[in-house]
Amino acid sequence: MLYLNSQKIPELAGLTFAQRMEVIRKAADGLPVPTKITLNIIKLLILIPLFLLIARASGWHIVGYIILLFVAYPAITRPLTFAVCRKDFARIRQQLFGQ
Repeated sequence: MLYLNSQKIPELAGLTFAQRMEVIRKAADGLPVPTKITLNIIKLLILIPLFLLIARASGWHIVGYIILLFVAYPAITRPLTFAVCRKDFARIRQQLFGQ
């Protein structure tokens, strides 16, 4: 299951926002290099077309594409990051907070 919000992830239930971000950050830092590269390539594949749209747009269309960028990028990349890192959330939570 893909989660759009870290509050909905069962392994992170009961943690504050800062604690959830710490667990997610540590899990992302601990990913194997090929997984990190794959995740970053996916992020680039999302960013490049949006930046090309912005570069080619004129007038007020630029604002629409920028808003699309600010909405689409996190809406796609955050659930992917959560899904890739989720297997480590419980272990890292235990290490950091002993819960």
